[in-house]
Amino acid sequence: MNVKTYREAKQLTQEELAKASGVSVRTIQRIEAGQAPKGHTAIVLAKALGIELTQITQPQTIANKVTQLKLINLAPLFVLSIPLLNFILPIAITAYHKQFNNITRQLITLQILWSILSTLSFFILAYLKMTFSLSHRLLPAFMLVLFISNLIIIVKNAISLEQHQQLCIKLNFSLL
Repeated sequence: MNVKTYREAKQLTQEELAKASGVSVRTIQRIEAGQAPKGHTAIVLAKALGIELTQITQPQTIANKVTQLKLINLAPLFVLSIPLLNFILPIAITAYHKQFNNITRQLITLQILWSILSTLSFFILAYLKMTFSLSHRLLPAFMLVLFISNLIIIVKNAISLEQHQQLCIKLNFSLL
């Protein structure tokens, strides 16, 4: 668990914890944002929170990392119909949680490639539709197939992250 979780469990504000520990509010904000507490700061925070030093200095748990990876993976579902946001939103979440690793790079690369391929496919199909007077239903049906394919990729990876802490659908390269 992180400092924020312990602080909230004790029903303390950042200001109250700062006063009890002698650490500045700004330092507590940095630590709660992801900076690891070190040395004297870690000792006084652990004492003020009534916890063991190891509870405050241990790195983020695997379960918490997997939860953040699932959030990054599932984020494109909220903007499925807007191809550019399919990878911009996961990049923003990754940056916020400071989770740049091989799995997040793979997730974002998959969404970048899907966005590029779906956009190109859309324009090629629109051109073919106009050139060969194809059915007006072809374009929406094709877009639906593209959305469903992305949905399948996202869901399969979410299930795999939950069960095996790794991706089911991944690439042998990364664009990031």
